[in-house]
Amino acid sequence: MMKIAIMQPYIFPYIGYFQLINAVDKFIIYDDVNYINKGWINRNRILVNGKDSLFTIPLKEASQNKLINEIEVNWDNSWKSKFLKTIEQSYKKAPFYSEILPIIEKTISINQTTISAVITLNLKLVNEYLDINTEIVSSSSIYNNTHLKAQDRIIDICLQEKAETYINPIGGLELYDKSVFKNQDMALFFIKSKACTYKQFKNEFVPWLSIIDVLMFCSKTEVKEYLNNFELV
Repeated sequence: MMKIAIMQPYIFPYIGYFQLINAVDKFIIYDDVNYINKGWINRNRILVNGKDSLFTIPLKEASQNKLINEIEVNWDNSWKSKFLKTIEQSYKKAPFYSEILPIIEKTISINQTTISAVITLNLKLVNEYLDINTEIVSSSSIYNNTHLKAQDRIIDICLQEKAETYINPIGGLELYDKSVFKNQDMALFFIKSKACTYKQFKNEFVPWLSIIDVLMFCSKTEVKEYLNNFELV
């Protein structure tokens, strides 16, 4: 039974994003929809001095009037140096710093111009580390259905893939109708992440940070267990 999920690209997303990738056979990066300002496409949160801190990858002329796959990254060497310094100061004493730093370094040294391409490669790097074998494709490269909107477009992608099951983040409960999918001989489920708690030095735990934080503090075995820490509703 073919299971798919469709999500906008997010940089170093939280553990729930990788739970979704791991739960399906094919993961579609929804990159030919409009960019969202101040969303999670080019920014996320890490732990700095015991508190959550936002980092943002700089972009060129980002606009909500452009598609995500049209937005270019403004790779700036001073930003890269500052970001890596922040990572070093925040996580150097974390147990898996030396294993995870290369993933971060490779991500920000990728010779790609668009944020969508950078995120695609970033997701693949993390998946490789965690032994996630889900196929990843970009919606802009295949489906040719930008004339459709919302639920209709999602269903069309599912039909093109001959999917029997579509899994969506829990936030889409009000956006998608199980009966509409059932009429197309497809099952619709929503993934609901359970709390993943781990030791962050001696600080009070800060939940739902970037996958960077999870990988820095947890062994690969622990993270792979977290990948299954969800329920489908």
